[in-house]
Amino acid sequence: MNIEFVAQLGEAQILAVPVHEGDLSGVAAALDQAADGAVRRAMTASRFTGKGKSHLAIGAPGGVKAASVVLVGAGQSGKLDDLGAEAIGAVAYQAVKLSGQKTVTLDLTDLSPDQAARAGFGARLGAYHFDKYLTKRKPEKVPSIETVRIVTADVEAAKAAFAPMSAVADAVIFARDLVSEPANVLYPGEFANRVKALESLGLEVEILGEAELEKLGMRTLLAVGMGSERESHVAIMKWNGGAEGDQPIAFVGKGVCFDTGGISIKPAEGMEDMKWDMGGAAAVAGTLMALAGRKAKVNAIGVLGLVENMPDGRAQRPGDVVVSMSGQTVEVINTDAEGRLVLADALWYTQERFKPKFMIDLATLTGAMIVSLGLEYAGIFSNSDELSDAILAAAPKVGENFWRMPLPDIYERHIESPIADIKNMGNGRAGGSITAALFLKRFVNDTPWAHLDIAPTAWASKAHGPTVPEGGVGFAVRTLDRMVADTYES
Repeated sequence: MNIEFVAQLGEAQILAVPVHEGDLSGVAAALDQAADGAVRRAMTASRFTGKGKSHLAIGAPGGVKAASVVLVGAGQSGKLDDLGAEAIGAVAYQAVKLSGQKTVTLDLTDLSPDQAARAGFGARLGAYHFDKYLTKRKPEKVPSIETVRIVTADVEAAKAAFAPMSAVADAVIFARDLVSEPANVLYPGEFANRVKALESLGLEVEILGEAELEKLGMRTLLAVGMGSERESHVAIMKWNGGAEGDQPIAFVGKGVCFDTGGISIKPAEGMEDMKWDMGGAAAVAGTLMALAGRKAKVNAIGVLGLVENMPDGRAQRPGDVVVSMSGQTVEVINTDAEGRLVLADALWYTQERFKPKFMIDLATLTGAMIVSLGLEYAGIFSNSDELSDAILAAAPKVGENFWRMPLPDIYERHIESPIADIKNMGNGRAGGSITAALFLKRFVNDTPWAHLDIAPTAWASKAHGPTVPEGGVGFAVRTLDRMVADTYES
């Protein structure tokens, strides 16, 4: 998707203009006048009022130099925020993506250059579709729009505002692609290769293989991948955008590239969805890519635990006891509670090696989180009010939803083991997301830490608004990037 900013409208294949609720003014009023009242008549004859995220196609009224015209709802006048501006761009694209035309021109001369840039950002996110493996589609089903041309009063200011947004869009799309890939394509080694390629942005990337992980003592992580023919890896991403010697911030991701459940095998129905059990690692990779792409003034670390959980004669068994990198022993009650085993070693390694200011781990960790919060919210568990508050402050600004969950010591008894220091499952299904978080807490020491259980939000079975199409969401990339920008950049 190509985003262009221009100063003059000129002739347009398709012209899109924003319309505020009950307020036909500015470019919309000028369009109506040029069309001899056709815009107002079309609105009167329909249910279009200018409500945000709505649109109305009105053909090609006389007096307008365009093949067709689309009115895009901009909500109440004077109340357009960042998300509303993004929606204008996304809705304009989606309204005409199958039109057969290659360019849509969006006249935003009434909006600020920053809002024009936001519309371009929204168009990029809203245009996402993972069609890599579709070989036979009817031409009329293939999106034709290649360029969104945005008319703005200050082209250079809009371009300057758009540049960092475009870097974030690249990162969200990268994360969405990772989540959408099938597991026969995106296995741990291939995931590591794709992360390694991000060195072109200025990131430093280090890939550890199984021999190195064994030397480090990452045996809970390695235990998860024992049943797979694919080698497990840990990828370490570094962005050095802050002052030399500044304490880094750290993000840790669960990257289970496919999760059968192991010996505690999952039911066949729906198992194909487990290709996105690496959504946490995708979000971390996307976050580091965003920071590097927009040259964030911060030192940041990303650690990805990349494994595949398969059942074979070498796979770990329920009842096994494994020694973690921390030295703590873990009784494996259920091999389908594997993500916490990956994160246990990854978190310990991160806090021990990098001594970060804080750690945030991201994981599609528990089905219990979906039961608790449904499919619109991710859960936060944290030992730090400051860190949790920073996440919760950033999330609404980018349209992502989080809810802070309790982390009560009284639930510790549910993960006590009679033969090891800890077990990887609580007693029964009750409070499953809480006991999983308490398990992880054992591996962070005193480092400020937040655990984001994104199981409900990593994948969308249907579109979640105009900028989040069906499929891989890239969830949390925008929240974490915004949190860093608002709170932690020097």
